[in-house]
Amino acid sequence: MMDWTDRHCRYFLRLLSPSARLYTEMVTAAALIHGDAEKLLQFDAAEHPVALQLGGSDPAMMADAAAMGAKAGYDEININVGCPSDRVQSGAFGACLMSCPEVVADCVRAMQSVVDIPVTIKTRIGIDDFDSYDFLRDFICANVEAGCDTFVVHARKAILAGLSPKENRSVPSLDYERVYKLKQEFSELAIILNGGITSIDECRSHLEQVDGVMIGRQAYQSPWFLTELEQAFGSVAGYVVPDRHEVIQRMTPYIEREIASGAELKHITRHVLGLFAGQPGARAWRRYLSENAHRPGRESRYCTRR
Repeated sequence: MMDWTDRHCRYFLRLLSPSARLYTEMVTAAALIHGDAEKLLQFDAAEHPVALQLGGSDPAMMADAAAMGAKAGYDEININVGCPSDRVQSGAFGACLMSCPEVVADCVRAMQSVVDIPVTIKTRIGIDDFDSYDFLRDFICANVEAGCDTFVVHARKAILAGLSPKENRSVPSLDYERVYKLKQEFSELAIILNGGITSIDECRSHLEQVDGVMIGRQAYQSPWFLTELEQAFGSVAGYVVPDRHEVIQRMTPYIEREIASGAELKHITRHVLGLFAGQPGARAWRRYLSENAHRPGRESRYCTRR
């Protein structure tokens, strides 16, 4: 979800689902240590519970970055062992780390030694020709021994050469049964299933086999799906599905505050394009935001025309 689930996106999604756990886009440990950590770690208190997803392979750097995330107030630190992009591979982290389970385990140990919040892992079921259940099992075992007890498993293997990150989200076939088998063998672990889930019925079926489901593209492209998830599985008593126009009204104070702090309107409104997906006028909504949010002066017009 690189370039998707930034803090503006997460604030919007929280308005739709008060109990879903939100995850940041992947942030590299090096970027936190050598870059503008305050900006990279910024989030709104309304986002809780929210997890910081880190990329990296150097245990000391990952520990420093985890400590920074915990100090900033995140509820969980998640290690990305699933991204297949060339840029990530060149930095020796992401999905390629599945072939180096002890490196990930060393990161887990180092991170857990400096934070009190959970350190979890998001992974694939395999990479390239290393896609047997035993390969996945060995990766899990090494990191369980290091102290990790929660794994988010994208039920596709990653193809590290020859496929783009976009193709890696659809071309390798989904293998939910392999994730189910993992939960059956490691019943004491929290196993969260990710990949291709688009309906409540699918969620119900998966939750008979695993401990949770992670929703990615479906929640971004059709965010109203989160209200359906909240109704079906949410933990907030008395939840009432908001009106879509009410959501816009509730976004307005946030947008005003962010614009006053220097944010650009287009960087916020791009995340709400799917709010009316499937509804009359959805195309006009998307077109208006796409054509107008970037124009000079639109910030003030948005804030004054409620």
